[in-house]
Amino acid sequence: MKVWEGYVDWRNRPALRGRHGGMLAASFVLAVEVLENLAYLANASNLVLYLSKFMHFSPSTSANIVTNFMGTAFLLAVLGGFLADSYLTTFSIYLISAAIEFMGLLTLTIQANTPSLKPPSCVMGSTNSVCHEVHGGKEVILFAGLYLVALGVGGIKGSLPPHGAEQFDETISEGRKQRSAFFNYFVFSLSCGALIAVTFVVWIEDNKGWQWGLGISTAAILISIPVFLLGATKYRTKIPTGSPITVMFKVVAAAIHNKCKARNSANAITSMATSPSYATEMSEGEEGNNRKKVQGQSQSQSQTLTESIKFLNRAVMEPVHPKLQCTAKEVEEVKVVIRILPIFMSTIMLNCCLAQLSTFSVQQSATMDTSLGSFKLPPASLPVFPVIFIMILAPLYNHLIVPFARKLTNTEMGITHLQRIGTGLFLSIVAMAVAALVEMKRKNVASKFGLLDSAKPLPITFLWVALQYLFLGSADLFTLAGMMEFFFTEAPLSMRSLATALSWASLAMGYFLSTVLVSIVNKVSGTFGHIPWLFGSNLNHYHLERFYWFMCALSGLNFLHYLFWANSYKYRSIVV
Repeated sequence: MKVWEGYVDWRNRPALRGRHGGMLAASFVLAVEVLENLAYLANASNLVLYLSKFMHFSPSTSANIVTNFMGTAFLLAVLGGFLADSYLTTFSIYLISAAIEFMGLLTLTIQANTPSLKPPSCVMGSTNSVCHEVHGGKEVILFAGLYLVALGVGGIKGSLPPHGAEQFDETISEGRKQRSAFFNYFVFSLSCGALIAVTFVVWIEDNKGWQWGLGISTAAILISIPVFLLGATKYRTKIPTGSPITVMFKVVAAAIHNKCKARNSANAITSMATSPSYATEMSEGEEGNNRKKVQGQSQSQSQTLTESIKFLNRAVMEPVHPKLQCTAKEVEEVKVVIRILPIFMSTIMLNCCLAQLSTFSVQQSATMDTSLGSFKLPPASLPVFPVIFIMILAPLYNHLIVPFARKLTNTEMGITHLQRIGTGLFLSIVAMAVAALVEMKRKNVASKFGLLDSAKPLPITFLWVALQYLFLGSADLFTLAGMMEFFFTEAPLSMRSLATALSWASLAMGYFLSTVLVSIVNKVSGTFGHIPWLFGSNLNHYHLERFYWFMCALSGLNFLHYLFWANSYKYRSIVV
């Protein structure tokens, strides 16, 4: 059998064609993602209520803790991707990260099951209840557990998608199509885990206790390890080729160094050329030889280097320090990374909107009637609507929409990665407008029935909030799958895990941006008004609709910014 060049099996032996890789190997990755996302999302979706009801943080503080936790988890995916490209394989990174997440979930489970590790219950006063936030060693245990989970989740998110995508032969059309289908079904697997998490596990947490919900999450991540190992004999894993970040810094440093060197040389030559001695010493033969040498270098470079970001082309010149020696291939790879960064930056605002699904949207639904007939649905189960929609839309997209688009456009991709991302960004604008209108309706009902100062559920169904979930869920399907495939296929082979992790880094930046925006909005609105828009313990006193309109306007500006970069982007390889 022929070997896969640059790939090894789980025993670090050369991977063989026909024995390693393919859809069967990738299927184990999809099954693992169901369990992993179940373990993570079961707690993340309901965490804001756990922090406010049992750890006694205020709504806004709880929201910020959740966004910081989720942001950190997704940002650490960059670390996982970096290590997978540089030193360890994606296979090893997953196993290490799953063990770390298991330790974090076990810590949180023990705390939830031990009354002495939690703050005392609220004391009911004559007018309101008195609650004390968790502090001291109990707070340390809480945040230690949360951020161990974040570290594990980051490593998994940074290694698992590229590990699955590496199983396909991109040199043939069928392999590329299978890889594209893998990314669609990866989002489908995310949704399967989320469906179980936001229905069954959240119901267990709300009705049987958080220790049971956390216990299920702990068991899920533990089971995912042997499931992942079942596919070990089928996996092919890319051999780490050294730090891609080091290469990027080397190319930039060499370009700057050589530019300064060229400027100094030009000044020296100009100074020498004006002196009589230099004019007599420089023979015509030497001038001709030097001119031919320079022309030969320029012609050689023009054959290997593109004209985009021409400043970096200087990096291939002869440097003073040998460690700054760069090849044309390295320069072109760095150019690719630089070109995809504006696309990455354009997706952050969408993920800032998605952050509201885990914070204010959950708190909104908690103030409303969550009954469906005789069944009372937990507020944190509200994401079930976009999850089900994604589970229906993902197969339809892969088996109906894409084949139709391929016939229509006569291209292999059918719908380009950038078109998918742009569709998601547009849907996020609609989602925030819908969210603002729904919040206005919710507050009008509270005012009409005199319940603005009451903790009683409002006589309005929480299905109104489901509308914004549907739009944001659709946006997530288009954008997340599009981002992962775009970053994986466009990035150089040596940087693919790191580049794919940018999809999760975008989520992280979105969550952090949400925290920053809440703080800025409160500070500015508190300066020009009597009470900040998002302050206090009663959500009915918030001006959440204004915040959503603000997010809608920012999303619109961001969409225009994205269109500028997407229209000027040229794919690294055009597939027809």
